[in-house]
Amino acid sequence: MAGPLTYVVAIAVAIHGLIHFFGIGVYFELLELADLPYKTTLLGGAVDVGDVGIRVFAVLTAVAGVGFVASAAALVAGWRYWRDTLLAVTVLSLLLTALDWTVASAGVLANLAILAGLLVLPRLSVTHD
Repeated sequence: MAGPLTYVVAIAVAIHGLIHFFGIGVYFELLELADLPYKTTLLGGAVDVGDVGIRVFAVLTAVAGVGFVASAAALVAGWRYWRDTLLAVTVLSLLLTALDWTVASAGVLANLAILAGLLVLPRLSVTHD
């Protein structure tokens, strides 16, 4: 059975993943959020990717969201590759949030915190196989 720290980490990772889905809603013009306005530009407005490009970006962001939720479930389930999965999805998310820094700066910080946790803190013990 997983310990309390495992559940806390898994919940935080899953919440971070769910937040990624706001991009689908906004960039597919299904949702309006004051802090995440619809736009077709990345890199602080320097690169206009157009309507199709921003939707591709939104889908990639959702893929990262699914990865975070899957990583959280894998952690709780004790799957031995949860760390590798979380590392890969965090790097993807960091790249995506850096491209959309003006509205996703908190996501960049969350990704850096996850990376720090994975790389610096002692390995989280998952005792079930």
